[in-house]
Amino acid sequence: MKITKFEDLTIWKDSLILTKLVYDHTTTPKFSRDFALRDQIRRAVISISSNIVEGFEKNNSNEFCRFLRISKGSTGEVKNQLYIAHQLGYISDKDKEDLLAMMEKLGKQIGSFIVYLEKYKQTRNSKPATRN
Repeated sequence: MKITKFEDLTIWKDSLILTKLVYDHTTTPKFSRDFALRDQIRRAVISISSNIVEGFEKNNSNEFCRFLRISKGSTGEVKNQLYIAHQLGYISDKDKEDLLAMMEKLGKQIGSFIVYLEKYKQTRNSKPATRN
């Protein structure tokens, strides 16, 4: 199946689910009063889907891979902020573990997609020249 629009990408769909979950957790009274952490984790989680889309829309596999790497980096940033939120008592043990597992899974999916795109790019570039 050829993907022709970013809305078809599973990693984009999953990133939106995680964005909603992070927003849900950051609206709790305790978390919402920590403006710096609340805003930072929200910006980081938004960055995941935004970079997937921006890279896709470049119509260039090198650029797409570059933006996917940025997106993957943002998954790590969100994971770190979840640890901080947990340490500060803003999220429960279970919520932390659930969100970390989902973020880890998404990071791996993005990483696998990068590997796939790079392999695809190599096979297209390594085709032997045809003779006349």
